[in-house]
Amino acid sequence: MINALVSTPASSFAEIEKVFEIACKGSNDERIAGATILCGASLIRGWNIQEHTVYFITRLLSPPVLADYSENESHLISYAPMLNVLLVGIAPVDCVQIFSLHGLVPELAGSLMTICQVFGSCVPNISWTLTTGEEISAHAVFSNAFALLLKLWRFNHPPVEYGVGDVPPVGSQLTPEYLLLVRNSHLISSENSLKDPNRRRLARVACSSSSKPIFVDSFPKLKVWYRQHLACIASPLTGLVNGTPVHHTVDALLNMMFRKINRGNQSVANVASGSSNSSRLGSEEGYLRPKLPAWDILEAVPFVADAALTACAHGRLSPRELCTGLKDLADYLPATLATIVSYFSAEVTRGVWKSVFMNGTDWPSPAANLSSVEEQIKKILAATGVDVPSLAAGVSSPAALPLPLAAFVSLTITYKLDKASQRFLDLAGPALETLAAGCPWPCMPIVASLWTQKAKRWSDFLVFSASRTVFLHSNDAVVQLLRSCFSATLGLNTSCCISSNGGIGALLGHGFGSHFNGGISPVAPGILYLRVYRSIRDVMFLREEIVSLLMQTVEDIVCLKPKKSKYGHASFAAALTEVKVAASLGASVVFLTGGLGLVQSLFKETLPSWFMSIHRSEKEGNRGGILPMLRGYALAYLAALCGAFIWGIDSSLSAASKRRPKILGCHMEFLASALDGKISVGCDPATWHAYVSGFLSLMVRCTPTWILELNVELLTRLCKGLRQWNENELALALLGVGGHGTMGSAAEMIIETEF
Repeated sequence: MINALVSTPASSFAEIEKVFEIACKGSNDERIAGATILCGASLIRGWNIQEHTVYFITRLLSPPVLADYSENESHLISYAPMLNVLLVGIAPVDCVQIFSLHGLVPELAGSLMTICQVFGSCVPNISWTLTTGEEISAHAVFSNAFALLLKLWRFNHPPVEYGVGDVPPVGSQLTPEYLLLVRNSHLISSENSLKDPNRRRLARVACSSSSKPIFVDSFPKLKVWYRQHLACIASPLTGLVNGTPVHHTVDALLNMMFRKINRGNQSVANVASGSSNSSRLGSEEGYLRPKLPAWDILEAVPFVADAALTACAHGRLSPRELCTGLKDLADYLPATLATIVSYFSAEVTRGVWKSVFMNGTDWPSPAANLSSVEEQIKKILAATGVDVPSLAAGVSSPAALPLPLAAFVSLTITYKLDKASQRFLDLAGPALETLAAGCPWPCMPIVASLWTQKAKRWSDFLVFSASRTVFLHSNDAVVQLLRSCFSATLGLNTSCCISSNGGIGALLGHGFGSHFNGGISPVAPGILYLRVYRSIRDVMFLREEIVSLLMQTVEDIVCLKPKKSKYGHASFAAALTEVKVAASLGASVVFLTGGLGLVQSLFKETLPSWFMSIHRSEKEGNRGGILPMLRGYALAYLAALCGAFIWGIDSSLSAASKRRPKILGCHMEFLASALDGKISVGCDPATWHAYVSGFLSLMVRCTPTWILELNVELLTRLCKGLRQWNENELALALLGVGGHGTMGSAAEMIIETEF
């Protein structure tokens, strides 16, 4: 019956609530059964009761203290079997996405931190047997909770991602402190917040675990680990003092990891660390694994990994011994994989380790399918026109990886591809992909080749990930990819690899994989860019490139599009429609890639600089003025859309919209100064005229709130400039939207122009 309830979603709220009550108040076996049912089909496919299911699971992860509970240890210890079932049940990435969809990640993080604090402080002297016969310990419960907690923020990504633009990306804000602050904000019970039904729901969930705010200081062990993690990223590892508890733990773990190594009179810890302070190892048969709390082990793991890696670099450990020892450590406490990931991530980005040859003797070799990966990458990128650097390596120069990355990938491929290992590979996989992508070419294709040999069903994903790294090492390749995006969207691409009809279908494609059309096929450029843009380190170079690509696209629209007027040129109305599409794509790229910082820089620096520069094109001859005008309108739409995307069109109180008056005021001051003759414009007069009139027209029609934020004197100067061009209607409309302060100027203008 339990299997049937697990595989079938609950039909009603009453049914799922009954399961929750059994999980709360039943016997140990009933609790386990209830938790198993909640994590089944009702969570994954129960669309009508999914919201209630995630709420009940979150409540079960913070069970109340029973009235008759009198033990000194935390009451969570008695719930260990049920908690473990819940943690394993919601570990898949899809389940984490479900909690995120319902806004419960902060509440989930708060519950997981509590579980980690309790079970990570326990010495694993006791164990529990589940109904399946599986035996779990405090280490198992801690590892499952810790791995799930780390999936909730991007702890394993290099810090270089956090330095883009004026405002860091959202991913960098998903720290433990941030998640708890969001969780605490849900506790606010003011009248205004309770008017929002979603706020009421989140407040109810937050109060179910604890009615008081919680902070990282409430979890001292987690705080110590997190500070050590940040310190490991910031600088090389230091601080291990002989004779301290951490040093003793390091020696114990090294002896456990390398107990099979025979080095004569040397102890295993001596072999790895090169020291002479460790006691000699006894026989393997009499060896017992150390009984230590999980937090104590995690504190020692960076020093253990550093000692082992250093020993391998100096020839005191073979690569096979290194990987076997690290796997033994991860098997002993699976949560150590997270700290190993953290250490290897930091060491790879430092670039101080020598590269090792993946020759198939000391390290696994990618030679069996590296050439196949290269051919598939070339097929995937065929629609972009980007050259793929050759992966072929000579006999005297086999494929090589930095030592920490070689150790990391060798460790991951030792894992079995089963459900138990999957939740930890889900933790290590994104870190491995990010690290390999950030290393010099062809590190990622080598990693993809090694993993493809182990898991052929992941071949498409691995090859696609390898193909995107081509763009991470060359700004020219990124520009070429963006050029392909413009060409595909507007149907300007003459290549047979993608549709020539243009549109969103040509930009984003209709799928990818070796099962489409009998094999790997070219990938639409838009999909490639969506996978690449988050990893572009220097986005500021895109300011000029987007403007340049937009101008080139306008030229191509005029010259290549088949829609002709009776004079043989492109129809202005048809061309303007295409220009709007190109400008909307450019604005989307700017907003998506650089956010607020890139948009502000576009208004303050790029556009003024472009207009003051002199531009010449061989294709401008005999175009009757259509090309310069379309250029101006393209830039007007680009600027208006970028502003609308980042600032909004109304008077909202968002952080970005608060900066709007200052940035927009600077840009309007530039326009007014150029119209006054204080600044010389170097571009074509028709382009300048089209931009000013087009941008101000868009503001009048679409974003009148922006005009209200400008001062009256500035609006008056703009209107005087427009009247010099006989743009009287636009000038009057601009004053009309300007509010009470511009009424006098509007009246004067009406009288002067005899309207």
